Amino acid sequence: MKTKIFLNLAVKDLNKAVAFYNELGFPTNPKFTNEKGACIVIDENIFVMLLVEEFYKTFTKKQICDASKASEVLISISLDSREKVDETIQKAIKAGGTDYIEAKDYGWMYQRTFLDVDGHHWEVFYMDESQIPNEM
Repeated sequence: MKTKIFLNLAVKDLNKAVAFYNELGFPTNPKFTNEKGACIVIDENIFVMLLVEEFYKTFTKKQICDASKASEVLISISLDSREKVDETIQKAIKAGGTDYIEAKDYGWMYQRTFLDVDGHHWEVFYMDESQIPNEM
């Protein structure tokens, strides 16, 4: 079995959060979705579990971070092209997210950042590995 990654994020409004990610083009897996949480499919082996705050609290003794005020994690995903990066940012804005940081173009890598409807920090980027400088 291949390793799978499940990112668990606390959300205030499950329906609003699911709608946001669906608008980005990421489908919901109904097999792992109910009124307490939803499984968003990012890729074949990468998933985001959106968990309502009360349910999320059952997995930790720590206080839940208010992602609109503090950074809890930086989530980065690579995309197939610069155009896909820009397209994803536009979808995020249209779905209620925020274009958070000005685009960065390193020549070999193009990166943009959005915040989802709960303030979770996402970086989307395109990287041409053949163009990575020998000295970083």
